[in-house]
Amino acid sequence: MHDLYATAEVRDAVVDRLGPDVAPGGVVDRRAVADRMFASIADREWVEALLWPRVGRRMLDWRDEVDRRPSRPPAAVVEVPLLFESGMEGAFDATIAVVADEALRAERAAGRGHVAVAERAARQLSQEEKAARATYSVVNDGTPAELETALSAVLDMLRR
Repeated sequence: MHDLYATAEVRDAVVDRLGPDVAPGGVVDRRAVADRMFASIADREWVEALLWPRVGRRMLDWRDEVDRRPSRPPAAVVEVPLLFESGMEGAFDATIAVVADEALRAERAAGRGHVAVAERAARQLSQEEKAARATYSVVNDGTPAELETALSAVLDMLRR
């Protein structure tokens, strides 16, 4: 999704809606867009309406390309942060919710420099709801290596 901001179509639309300060030098500053999105429900809904259909099209195009390969991989994985919120879950054979305690999620997000962490969390389904909707659920409360092991186990199940 990040590279969508680099397209002239999306960049120009974002500048028209949010102002030139979100794209200094003609390059969209995603942090500035996030600041505006999470400060205004109307701006957030507008950005989602702009981006989500494009994300969905790119995802489906990529999946079609993977399906046409002479040697198909055992699984084609797409990371969609707001999968259920965007309504795109029907495009997948299976879904995996990677969940963690809310306090740990907030700490990790702040560590990545995310702003408006509480507002972002409020926009998302609860971890429990995501886990209930997903085909599989993996708890991410350990190390990256532990998460990789847990996700590998799910992929092994999908191969059967």
